[in-house]
Amino acid sequence: MPSSISGDNPRYAALREASHRQSRIFDWGTDGKGQPLKVTELYGSNTFNDRVMKERLPKKVYARLHESIKRGEKLDKSIADEVAQAVKEWAVAAGATHFCHWFQPQTGLIAEKHDAFLDIDDEGQAVERFSGSQLIQSEPDASSFPSGGMRSTFEARGYTVWDPSSPIFIMEKPTGKTLCIPAVFISYYGQALDQKAPLLRSMESLSNAAVKVLKLFGNETVERVIPTVGVEQEYFLIDRAFYSLRPDLVSGGRTLVGSKPPKGQELEDHYFGALKQRVQAFMNEVEYELYKMGVPIKTRHNEVAPNQFEIAPIYETASVAADHNQLLMETLRSVSRLHNFAALLHEKPFAGINGSGKHNNWSIQDSDGNNLLSPGHTPAENLQFLVFLTAVLKAVHKRAALLRMSIASSGNDHRLGANEAPPAIISVFLGEQLSEILDNIEHGMPTKATEDRVLGLGISLLPTAARDNTDRNRTSPFAFTGNKFEFRAVASNASISMPLTVLHAAVAEALGEMHEAITNRVHDGTEFKQAVIEVVRQATSETKAVRYEGNGYATEWVDEAARRGLPNLSKTPEALAQMVTPEALAFFKNTGIFSEEEVHARYHVQLERYIKDCEIEIEALKGMVQTQIFPAAYEQQELLADSITKLVTLLKLNPEAEPAKAQVAQLHNCAQAITELQTCLDTLNNVVAGLEQTDELADKASALATKVLPAMADVRKVCDELEDVVADHFWPLPKYREMLFIS
Repeated sequence: MPSSISGDNPRYAALREASHRQSRIFDWGTDGKGQPLKVTELYGSNTFNDRVMKERLPKKVYARLHESIKRGEKLDKSIADEVAQAVKEWAVAAGATHFCHWFQPQTGLIAEKHDAFLDIDDEGQAVERFSGSQLIQSEPDASSFPSGGMRSTFEARGYTVWDPSSPIFIMEKPTGKTLCIPAVFISYYGQALDQKAPLLRSMESLSNAAVKVLKLFGNETVERVIPTVGVEQEYFLIDRAFYSLRPDLVSGGRTLVGSKPPKGQELEDHYFGALKQRVQAFMNEVEYELYKMGVPIKTRHNEVAPNQFEIAPIYETASVAADHNQLLMETLRSVSRLHNFAALLHEKPFAGINGSGKHNNWSIQDSDGNNLLSPGHTPAENLQFLVFLTAVLKAVHKRAALLRMSIASSGNDHRLGANEAPPAIISVFLGEQLSEILDNIEHGMPTKATEDRVLGLGISLLPTAARDNTDRNRTSPFAFTGNKFEFRAVASNASISMPLTVLHAAVAEALGEMHEAITNRVHDGTEFKQAVIEVVRQATSETKAVRYEGNGYATEWVDEAARRGLPNLSKTPEALAQMVTPEALAFFKNTGIFSEEEVHARYHVQLERYIKDCEIEIEALKGMVQTQIFPAAYEQQELLADSITKLVTLLKLNPEAEPAKAQVAQLHNCAQAITELQTCLDTLNNVVAGLEQTDELADKASALATKVLPAMADVRKVCDELEDVVADHFWPLPKYREMLFIS
């Protein structure tokens, strides 16, 4: 590139910087013997885990705390001060100077207010103190977080309360170490103001319902049932020099303009490809930080799109998995800066290539360690499996609209149903063999359920069917994959708490209905196994509409889903509205997840978030067009006009004659594109101005989805056409071909 050009365009400076970027050298260090540090030695070193508890707490205190955590019960306040003292001594010895209650408000991020261990005693001397009351509870300003109107500035009191089920950890940064106490966030009157409190409620609801079903099958040892989750987190990495020159990425996380590069993901050469050195160095440091905080990272690899990656942990209890996923996203962002990357967690940062999701691999296990979604080895065990399997089918079928609501966001709307991600229509994929078994149960079940006849239906083949069933339907939003369900439609940038909360509540409701149906049949004299089979058969028949083995990307599926009566909620505003229907309000109340006030408040918060996300993108796009794209187009127009003038003058040509004619046509096309862009921008401004007359949040959100976003797409279309014809040295914004392929 000519030096005169490269010196004037910040994009070229970013290109040079990114092209010559060196990998950050990161070393895990050594142990006390000078040997390379093992993962097992590093793992959990910054957590107040069970091993540390056992070492630092008196035996009786440890036993009571351990039992509280195991049973999911409230902490005995009588031991709080002793626990706090042990936590403080451990944290201070590790170098922590401050502590905080670490919680998940409805912003989708984490929140923390740091307090020092420092205190002043009666003699004016500095001491380190941390009491049981400080461990258990803190009081941040609740009015400054999204609450849907439940907390005003003049009634700002809110409380964070320690959640003992999630390990206390030390957040270690170059600037210092902080003791973090995982907590829930509630109002003065006990209303949930965060993401986690409803999740814990849903886990309790699911456990209660599942334990009742297990006891029907004679299980007298089970105490609790625990949902487990393994989260596959997808993300993009681009060089930070490019990121800094993209106002759309900086403000909203996705590119609002950008022409398709010559090469995208067509060659399918990125998925599972060899990791680039700089990317692997970044991943190594991410894993190092997460291992210290007890996040059990297992997998890392290239994803389908260029510069797209995935990181996934081992399964954990749902509430812990939710905390750890928030830690993971925060660590991706913070460590990326150290490596001069920007980690993009938006669901659709780039048009024309795959977006990012967060697959939730979900299962349920009892307190004896048995996976309840794993087929057994006897007919009785398989009947139990079928009850839980069909309960999930009932849950997804009955509460499909609420599951869609739980994953709704402005970012996810750009991803769902775009021939790269599951559709917005919620359906279940079971696989050919398991579907055949359910069909046999529905149509071929004899009236008397002897073991031989149950075996004859193919139920004895369930273990083989599940283990050998390796087919995968990547187009399904909710797929059974052997001994778990994979909820694939969850947004990459979102907390997993809300989707899990709705799922747990829906399954709890379904299990309660099946428990009642089985119990009633037995009470009426039906033999137990026969009663179970009848209830399973009924559930199988009732939920057949939600089972779909075909291609979820196909347009035919939209028509078929409509015939089946499945909801198709393609836009976030219509999906969020499902939260406040009378049926949904009753569902949340009956399962103990939300009060009616809490539901309406969350609906308000989610609508506001959608509107603000869209408004940020609108302003970013308008600013980029006015201050960057128009000026580049004008320079191109001037370049062509000067060239034509000189050509016509020097050669004394008619502008309509060759060779000037071709350049005149280019000038005309450029001028026409500028005019078209101004027209599209004026249309966008007019549509946005019309929203000022709209007071209702729901109406405003709907107008944004149906009117403003299409107007923005029209603006983008012209911008992308201009990018393809404007001279490269005039274009100020890093291009797709640069951001996606230079790392």
